[in-house]
Order: sequence, then C-alpha cells, then structure tokens
Amino acid sequence: MTTASVFQVLGEPSRLAILEVLREGERPVGELVGRLGISQPAVSKHLRVLKEAGLVAVRVDAQRRLYRIRTEPLVEVDDWLAPYRELWNTHLDLLAAHLERRRQE
Repeated sequence: MTTASVFQVLGEPSRLAILEVLREGERPVGELVGRLGISQPAVSKHLRVLKEAGLVAVRVDAQRRLYRIRTEPLVEVDDWLAPYRELWNTHLDLLAAHLERRRQE
C-alpha cells in the first residue's frame, strides 16, 4: 500500500479514533464499540478497511477477534514525513535566530 493510500485510510475520523484506542493495546470489537460509541457494523467496516491497508492485524481468541496496530505502515508514513519535519525545523530555527536578533537590538 502506498503512503498516499494510508493517508486516505487515516483521513476518516472513526478510523483514527479506532487507532487511538488500539494504541493502548489489543482490543476486541465489542470494546471498541463501547469506547467509541459507534455501531458494531460500522466498527467492523472500519476495521476491515484498516486491516486491508495493513494498519491493523487480527488474532482469533476462541470466540473473539482481537485487533492490534501494525506499526510497519506507520513507519513508512513517518519516513515520508521526515523531509517535511526537517523543513519545519529549518524554518523554526531561522525564526528563533530572527527573534533572538530582535531581542538583542
């Protein structure tokens, strides 16, 4: 999956909310439904999209399906963002230097 595709998947607020809960650790669908106040069919649909994008993995435990975050696609997004982060750091450094010069004047 491309970085652009991952951004498209993450562009849906309910999917981001699911990932926020999954940051705490592996969770069953029922807990996600209760925590997010989204219907079970909607949570299942979003989990399917997240799974197809490679952002979550599922493990079967008896009658339950437990979902967890897969970090690999997020590392790819972080790698893609690195040059932009560097650009901002450069601009912030220039701003800090400018403000310091103004302060000393």
